[in-house]
Amino acid sequence: MIEQLQRLPGVGPKSAQRLALHIIKRPEAEVEALAHALIDAKKQVGLCQVCYHLSSEPVCDICRNPNRDNTTICVVADSRDVIALEKTREYKGKYHVLGGVISPMDGIGPEQLTAQVLLRRVSQQQPKEVIMAISPSVEGETTTLYIGQLLKPFTKVTRIAFGLPVGGDLEYADEVTLARALEGRRELD
Repeated sequence: MIEQLQRLPGVGPKSAQRLALHIIKRPEAEVEALAHALIDAKKQVGLCQVCYHLSSEPVCDICRNPNRDNTTICVVADSRDVIALEKTREYKGKYHVLGGVISPMDGIGPEQLTAQVLLRRVSQQQPKEVIMAISPSVEGETTTLYIGQLLKPFTKVTRIAFGLPVGGDLEYADEVTLARALEGRRELD
């Protein structure tokens, strides 16, 4: 069990051991419920046919929601990003999950992503704006530039601003973060 738990992201040997011992100490009904929940999730959760976010339905709740803004599509690397953006309760549009970022070192090119599906979607739906919300790593920047160039003939392409975290000190920020914070500045309300 410890070996299997260690395969989970962010779970090292000590955490895996702690989890395993905790599970063993729980009542059998609780352990069975956990096992069934894992199996059910694996069987029932797939990808939305529209945006490629995780969903237990063919089309996810966000894509089915008539109150969402159809004029904007926010492009993210994976479903964790959708979840993070939804927690802000600020974005009201639709999403598109690429399924990763371009990373030649890992053998991931544009063809392994849902970039062509996004291109078709944008050319057919003609949203007013596509927002690129991909982390600013080297791979993320490459992906943002590639997708941006694909979509520019069809719509306005923007990117989220990057900068300092709340409570962060300027003196501890690196140059790239400070430069991004300056680029992403906006007028005071």
